[in-house]
Amino acid sequence: MQNYGSGAAAAAAAAAAPAVKRRTDSYEAAQHHPQSPESDEEYVNTRVLRRQVQLQSTPVAPVVPMPMPMPNTSAPSSVEGHVEQPEFPGSSAASYQEERMRRKLQFFFMNPIEKWQAKRKFPYKFVVQIVKIFLVTMQLCLFAHSRYNHINYTGDNRFAFSHLFLRGWDSSREVESYPPAVGPFALYLKSEFFDTVQYAVDGYGNVSRSIGPYDYPTPNNTMPPLKLCLQNYREGTIFGFNESYIFDPHIDEVCESLPPNVTSIGVENYLRQRGVEVNFASLVSAQLTFKIKTVNFKANGGPLSAPDCFRFDIAIMFNNRDHDGQMLLSLDAEATRLKCHGATDFISEANFDSMLRSVLNIFVLLTCALSFALCTRALWRAYLLRCTTVNFFRSHFGKELSFDGRLEFVNFWYIMIIFNDVLLIIGSALKEQIEGRYMVVDQWDTCSLFLGIGNLLVWFGVLRYLGFFKTYNVVILTLKKAAPKILRFLIAALLIYAGFVFCGWLILGPYHMKFRSLATTSECLFALINGDDMFATFATLSSKATWLWWFCQIYLYSFISLYIYVVLSLFIAVIMDAYDTIKAYYKDGFPTTDLKAFVGTRTAEDISSGVFMTDLDDFDQTSFVDVMRNICCCCRRCRPEQDPVQANSGYTSLSSIMK
Repeated sequence: MQNYGSGAAAAAAAAAAPAVKRRTDSYEAAQHHPQSPESDEEYVNTRVLRRQVQLQSTPVAPVVPMPMPMPNTSAPSSVEGHVEQPEFPGSSAASYQEERMRRKLQFFFMNPIEKWQAKRKFPYKFVVQIVKIFLVTMQLCLFAHSRYNHINYTGDNRFAFSHLFLRGWDSSREVESYPPAVGPFALYLKSEFFDTVQYAVDGYGNVSRSIGPYDYPTPNNTMPPLKLCLQNYREGTIFGFNESYIFDPHIDEVCESLPPNVTSIGVENYLRQRGVEVNFASLVSAQLTFKIKTVNFKANGGPLSAPDCFRFDIAIMFNNRDHDGQMLLSLDAEATRLKCHGATDFISEANFDSMLRSVLNIFVLLTCALSFALCTRALWRAYLLRCTTVNFFRSHFGKELSFDGRLEFVNFWYIMIIFNDVLLIIGSALKEQIEGRYMVVDQWDTCSLFLGIGNLLVWFGVLRYLGFFKTYNVVILTLKKAAPKILRFLIAALLIYAGFVFCGWLILGPYHMKFRSLATTSECLFALINGDDMFATFATLSSKATWLWWFCQIYLYSFISLYIYVVLSLFIAVIMDAYDTIKAYYKDGFPTTDLKAFVGTRTAEDISSGVFMTDLDDFDQTSFVDVMRNICCCCRRCRPEQDPVQANSGYTSLSSIMK
């Protein structure tokens, strides 16, 4: 461990009595060299130092005070991290100031339990985080239940619309299976296109026959016109018999309204009367859109859930971009929640439920705002203390604080908590807008994104407090130790992985359903690394050619063997090496930075002795100008000029950042 501020006499005393705990207390030095105070300032210093010694029961070694170093910071070093300085032939102010700085840093690096034992400082941030966990988890559970009902309701309506407005729709397409049990839903004849549009128009005109409570979005509930939009190449004529064509790639869009009387005239005849010709050789896509309103009584929403009103914007899409003789057909229904105007006896209870949800949202907002303020304040005070420590090392030891020492003041847990507070504040505001029906747009997915990630980080933040215990802190320290090695290892492994991905996508893509795109290829290979669906990957290869079958066998066997037996084993070995290192640190001691060497160790007796409760360990308040001067000096790496009055008194103009 490095020694700071001991001098030649302290080093000799420490060598002579190694069992005695070292203290940098100038009062003990004064006891060995008694002399009458020559001034009032020295008398005050002596009285204050005597008060500190009375609170310390541990024997100390005599220390000769150190002189202030010259502006030249390139002091010779006999031992790494230890700067040799000449003896200080006078006041004990430097030693006293060093002890106060050490006490301040020791208190800063204490955990909330130690701070309570040392100074009876109530752990506000810890209590706020515990309260926040309960509040945001309760909020997330309620919102997840509401969102599930909402998504399930809109999905079921989309299936209902598919049966009502899509010609040839079958319920087997509503079940997601892998591999797909049926082929793509598509059209193959020109007549099928007009028949499908006609089927949708007829179904819209007879929507009252549906089981669902569907109505038209008009004041008098009359059928509004549908809208059919055709996207065509500006010119697209094909003469297949002599392999010639006329083609202009610019796309033009033509939209036509289909009034209610189309049900009797026919879509094809109506378009012909309007002068619209559907040229399937140049047709890129077509879209038929219309709207429906409905009310959901929310049987699964709970006894206090009020009904919701929705407007569904339905779009039937015809995709002919490939021009491969197959026009893909699909239906999409976008739900927009509207404000209901119902009046029933149930509304009073629903308003009570809405009020309770609003109160919970407000409490979450206030708690997250308080957490944001406390963590931001802690980071700001840590920054001020870092600037003070940097200046202290320059003025007392003539050296710069190391990068690792500066990094000790950056609490990444607080940064993560601030980030999740921002996410939760935005998500709670959106949740209040959704539940209060102040928004008519669908923001369920956006709100769930903010609340979900925010809640995830909140639970991650609990690891900070578990890290105060040795048993649980092993996981965090192991991940922290292994992170640089894992990153370097993954870079090399990803390069090999990328080669397999591109190779498989190019060669196997046209013949294997799991290699149709880069995304699906990467997903397939990652699943193979974890031993998932291996046989299906081998069995679903198309037997187009013998060489292709052999290539697929070699490709898959080599990839699986390399990554399962080699890469994964090395990956686990990297983590185990970090774990063994952490266990050795617990046995032999953790490596220390120059900052930790200066701070030293603290025992349970030191924490409970009451020395941290005295004014001796609290820095004086400073003005805004002094704070800004400290920041500028820290940023510019300058050496501040010390006031001679402060130098003689032993007090520094520093912020009281740990009250």
